[in-house]
Amino acid sequence: MHSLPSQAMRPLSLRPSLSSSRFPFFSFSNPIFHRFKTNPTIYKKSQKNPSFLTLRCCSSGSITAKPSSELRRNRAVQEPDEKVVALRQHFSRPGIGIDAYIIPSQDAHQSEFIAECYMRRAYISGFTGSAGTAVVTKDKAALWTDGRYFLQAEKQLSSSWILMRAGNLGVPTTSEWLNDILAPGGRVGIDPFLFSYDAAEELKEAISKKNLELVYLYDLNLVDEIWKESRPKPPNKPIRVHDLKYAGLDVVSKLSSLRAELAGTGSSAIVISMLDEVAWLLNLRGSDVPHSPVMYAYLIVEVDTAKLFVDNSKVTPEVMDHLKNAGVELRPYDSILSEIRRLAAEGAQLWLDTSSVNAAIVETYKSGCDKYLMNHGSRGKIKNKQYGESNGVSVGPSGVYMRSPISFAKALKNAAELEGMKNSHLRDAAALAQFWCWLEEEIHKNVKLTEVDVADKLLEFRSKQDGFLDTSFDTISGSGANGAIIHYKPETESCSVVDPNKLFLLDSGAQYVDGTTDITRTVHFGEPTSREKECFTRVLKGHIALDQAVFPENTPGFVLDAFARSALWKIGLDYRHGTGHGVGAALNVHEGPQSISYRYGNMTPLQKGMIVSNEPGYYEDHAFGIRIENLLHLQEINTPNRYGGTEYLGFEKLTFVPIQMKLVDLSLLSVEEIEWLNNYHSQVWEKVSPLLEGSAREWLWNNTQPIVKCGSWLITFSVGLDRMSKVQHTCWIWLLRSMLLLEVA
Repeated sequence: MHSLPSQAMRPLSLRPSLSSSRFPFFSFSNPIFHRFKTNPTIYKKSQKNPSFLTLRCCSSGSITAKPSSELRRNRAVQEPDEKVVALRQHFSRPGIGIDAYIIPSQDAHQSEFIAECYMRRAYISGFTGSAGTAVVTKDKAALWTDGRYFLQAEKQLSSSWILMRAGNLGVPTTSEWLNDILAPGGRVGIDPFLFSYDAAEELKEAISKKNLELVYLYDLNLVDEIWKESRPKPPNKPIRVHDLKYAGLDVVSKLSSLRAELAGTGSSAIVISMLDEVAWLLNLRGSDVPHSPVMYAYLIVEVDTAKLFVDNSKVTPEVMDHLKNAGVELRPYDSILSEIRRLAAEGAQLWLDTSSVNAAIVETYKSGCDKYLMNHGSRGKIKNKQYGESNGVSVGPSGVYMRSPISFAKALKNAAELEGMKNSHLRDAAALAQFWCWLEEEIHKNVKLTEVDVADKLLEFRSKQDGFLDTSFDTISGSGANGAIIHYKPETESCSVVDPNKLFLLDSGAQYVDGTTDITRTVHFGEPTSREKECFTRVLKGHIALDQAVFPENTPGFVLDAFARSALWKIGLDYRHGTGHGVGAALNVHEGPQSISYRYGNMTPLQKGMIVSNEPGYYEDHAFGIRIENLLHLQEINTPNRYGGTEYLGFEKLTFVPIQMKLVDLSLLSVEEIEWLNNYHSQVWEKVSPLLEGSAREWLWNNTQPIVKCGSWLITFSVGLDRMSKVQHTCWIWLLRSMLLLEVA
C-alpha cells in the first residue's frame, strides 16, 4: 500500500531530517552515530518534515490545478452543506470569536489511521481518504489532499467544497489561502491536540505575515460540538501482551536503554505520544485503531519511573502484571496535561519530539516552565534535587527538543522480529495463492463479482491462516478506472463489477500475531493492450531495479527513488507517490522514519534491519492503474570491495507471490531482468508450495514457470531448467537453435 507514513502526510521540506545521534539499542560503532550527531542545546526544534499544511512540492504530472467547483460547472447552483453551516454558527460564540477553523486528519497522537470517533475531517467534509486538511471560513470551505486522493476527493466532496490539489502548480497552501481570503486581524482556530507543535508553530508563523492570529481552542473541538450524540464512542477493547518470542527484547531492557539516552541528553523525562512507539516500547498491542494493533495511550518515562496514560478499562490482569513487572504505573488517559504541569513545576527537563507531540502538551509544558521561573527566580540552585542542581546559577527547565529515539530503534528489526515477518509473509503468500486461484476460476466461469466481493473473499482466505488478526489497511480492490485511484476503497453501494477485459489492481495486507504484510499485484483476466503491457513492464523494470540496488550504508532513501522511476521517465511517465515506506513488525503498516521517495527532505539513512516497501506504479486517470509491491529487508551485501571501509547494503525479499507474465512485454526486458523474474518465481515455488495443496498448488506451479526470450519468441518451461534431465536440456537447446534459425530466415 503506497503512503507517506503518518509523518508522511507531511510534505516536502528543504530542511534535513536528522536522526538522533545516540541509540543504545544498536552498536555504537556504526558511523551514523558519529556522522549525524545532534546537540540538544542547539537543535531546539525537531528536524522531521513539517506538517501537511505547508506542502509546496510540484507534481510531476501535467495536470493544471483547478478547484473542484470549476470541474463541476455543469452542476446546479451550490447547495449549502448543513454540517458546515452548523460549524460556522460556533465561530461567534463567546470565548471563541474566530474567522476560520482548520480540521486536520490526525488524532491527538498524529496517527495516520485513527479510531472512527476521531474522524472529524471525514465527518465534516465527506472525504474519507486517510490524508487531507479541511478549512472552513465564514463563507468558504476547502479541502487539501495529495495526488493519491485527487480522484477520490472529486467523487466524495459536495459542490460546496473547493478541492485543493496539494502539490500541483498554482495551488496555494492552507496558510497562503487563509492569508489571501481573510482580512488582517482575522483569527484562525485550531484544536491544539490535533496538531504537532511544529505544525502549529509553522502555521502560526505563516499566517502572522498577514497579521492573522492562531487561536488554540483547548477546551472543545467544534466538530465534536455539531457531531454530538451521533459521534461513535471511543474504543475500549482490551490490550494484550506482545509475546517476547515475537518482540525479541523485554520491556525492562528497552526502558533501561531509553533511560541511558535520557541521561546522555540531560533530560529527566521523555513524553512519548506516537501510538506505535508506546506499543513497541512496552511490548503491548491493542485494537483501538482499525488495521493497526495499537491502543490510545501516552507514556512518560522518567529516570526511575514510567507512567502509562490509558483507559484503565482496557487493562487486563495479564497486562497489569506485565506492566508492574516492568515498573510501569497506570494513570488516566485524560490526566496527561496535569502530569505535564506537575513535571514542569518540579523543574523537569522534558524530552519532547515536537514533530509528533501535540501542541497542547508542548504549550502546557512551556507555560509551566515560565511559572517555574517566576516562582524560583533566574538565580539560585534548583531546589528539587531529582532534576539536578547547578553551582549557584539556574535558569530552570526549558526542555530538550529532539526526535524521539524510539522511532529509529523500532525501525531496526531484531532477529525475532525479522523471523516473525518472514514467517507471516509465507502464510500470507499461501492465502494469496488460494485467493488468486479461486478468482481466476470464477472469472473464467463468467461469475459476476464486485470489487467488494473480491476483497471479502481475500479476507476469508487470510482469516484461515494461523495468527491472523486483521487486515493491515482497507483492501484496495480496483477494476479498470478505479485502479487509477491510488488509495481507492470500494463501497458496496457504489463499487464496480470486476471486468475481465480491464486491468485489476489489488493492494492488500494483513496483521498477524508475528508480523505485518503489504502486497500489491496487478493482473488482467483477458488480453491486455500493448499500452497496458508497456506500462506494466516499465513499472516492473523499476521494481526490479530497486530490488537489485546495492548502495553504501547511511544512504538516504530519496537517493534510490530514481531507480524505480527511470524506465517510466524514459517515455515521459511517472507516478504521484513515493516508492517505499517503512513497515512495522506486527505493528503499523506505515512506519517511519525511513522512506524511499522523491521527497528529498527526509535524510534518514537506510540501515540494515529496516523493512521498506518497493512499489512503483503508473496510473492513467479514468482508465487503469498499475502497481507492483513487495516488502524488502535491508541487509549487508558482501561486495568484493569496500571503498573507504564502508559497508554496502542491499535488499532481501519478504514477499513471495507470482507476478503475472501475461502483462510483461519481454522485448523491453534485458536478459538480467528475465533472470531476476525466473529466480524470483523459483523462490516463490520453493518457499510457498509446501504450504499448499490441490488446485492452489497447481496454480502456483503454473505461475512460477521459467521463461526464455528467444528473438520474438516467448517460451515458458513446464519443468524448471534446474529440474531438467540432461536429455531434456539438450532437446531444449536444439529447439532454441532451430527457432533462432527460423527467426533469421
